[in-house]
Amino acid sequence: MSLDSVRAASAGRLEPTLVADLVALAAARDGDRDALVAASGLRLTWADLDSEVDRVATGLGEAGVVAGQRVLLAMGNRVELVTTYLAALRAQLVAVPVNPRAKVEELAWMIADSGARLVVADGAAVAEVRAAGVLVHEALAGSRDVLDEDVVARAREPRLVVVDSEPQSADELAFDALRATEPRPHHTRPDPETLACLLYTGSTVDRPRAAMLTHRALLANIEQTAAVRPAMVAAGDVVLGVLPLFHVYGLNAVLGSVLRQGATLVLVDHFDPRGTLDAIAEHGVSVVPVVPAVFPHWLALDDLAAAMAGVRLVASGSAPLARVVMDEFTARTGVPVHQGYGLTEAAPVVTSTLAATEPVPGSLGSALPGVGLRLVDDHGVEPEAGDPGEVEIRGANLFSGYWPDGAEGPGPEGWWATGDVGYFDDGGQLFLVDRAAEVVVVAGFSVYPREVEAVIGQVPGVLESAVIGVPDDATGHAVVAYVRARDAETAAVVEAVRARCDEALAAFKRPTRVEVVDELPTTLAGRVRKGELRQLERRRALGLLE
Repeated sequence: MSLDSVRAASAGRLEPTLVADLVALAAARDGDRDALVAASGLRLTWADLDSEVDRVATGLGEAGVVAGQRVLLAMGNRVELVTTYLAALRAQLVAVPVNPRAKVEELAWMIADSGARLVVADGAAVAEVRAAGVLVHEALAGSRDVLDEDVVARAREPRLVVVDSEPQSADELAFDALRATEPRPHHTRPDPETLACLLYTGSTVDRPRAAMLTHRALLANIEQTAAVRPAMVAAGDVVLGVLPLFHVYGLNAVLGSVLRQGATLVLVDHFDPRGTLDAIAEHGVSVVPVVPAVFPHWLALDDLAAAMAGVRLVASGSAPLARVVMDEFTARTGVPVHQGYGLTEAAPVVTSTLAATEPVPGSLGSALPGVGLRLVDDHGVEPEAGDPGEVEIRGANLFSGYWPDGAEGPGPEGWWATGDVGYFDDGGQLFLVDRAAEVVVVAGFSVYPREVEAVIGQVPGVLESAVIGVPDDATGHAVVAYVRARDAETAAVVEAVRARCDEALAAFKRPTRVEVVDELPTTLAGRVRKGELRQLERRRALGLLE
């Protein structure tokens, strides 16, 4: 969709069929308003952004990439990531945003698995991308057995586009050379079921797998989020863009909402407690989407309230936020914190406390308009009122299965099982209990780690915790808690945690051991990597740790 065609549409609001159409719509409405503000000081208006997306989309075509082929993006939060992502979608390519800090073997897997024809990488990722390219080349040549046969069968040797650095061979291309001098307008109106992006997500198998998200799914969730009142993002908002844009939360819940509303996105490459807070104050940020891990860092800063003076809403997602931390933040700043529940496969938002009439403490709110939500027990039927069950969702925002064949997507009636366990209160608000795969069975009784973590979170000074199950000869499994606390002796923390658990939990739910640590391993999206904690326990069991 070109800007001229948007302006020519005089009757009503032209409905987008591609996510990138939202850029042209915003440019037609508010072309002179800021769309992107980078940490470097670079600013792009909506008209600038629309023009830049056209230039890169044209350049992608001139580089030989055609509709349906994949373009892998290994960049931090920067203008080039936004423009290339949107340009790929405008040119009807498939964008594959990945973690720019991924390791070489991880990158090689994703490059090969996606069959990417082009990789765009910035300085933080380019060395690893080059090394990954060598692995892919060797796998294709049969000289090195580093990838599965089915992955090698769909792999290609992609061309590399480098951002902010010089090409090292004739096969590489500088990003500035990718940007066409004379952009070619894109007038097509394709089927919204066209695949828009592949997003690699955690898996129970050895390798990550990519969720297939169509333009229909991305646009549906953007509209579902926009229908909530009060709005998470409104037209006049300045939105913090510190969440990584390779993750669905940053990519569609944040960037997608900014595109839909024509707001302004302040791009921040990584979270730094002091620097990010300064950026909020400097740019007049009004909406702050973050993950739970940032709150303890901010609460340690004396000028938190002053920096948050212009903020109207904080949105926390990707993992549960402890009630005590949320209350302390709001008491200090006067800014409400809203939580939600989402998944990559749902593009991503499913529920929000913004969608609840009267949010209940501890809940993740109500389903967004247009999102179906139900619980199913082990027998495939709805559990008794108040009892937990596996969360299933249905809606136009759902993915089309996992790459490359659409496996494990929504069922015949449109429902998809999330693997999360939760329950509804009388008002229909969702409370998550845990991941079905993480339930710890102690002597035949189910222990939900999040229940134990919630109790531990009530201990003064505890910042966060992670509960896992470990093998136990007597009970099958036992509960172990890893705890991060503020300014306290280890023995005192352990004693306080044990005392609170003794008060609030049945004996089989109580941790048999409490480990106090300086940091918990987390993903960039803020989720604790419990797999690393389990690996630590396996090493401990083998006598490799004291």
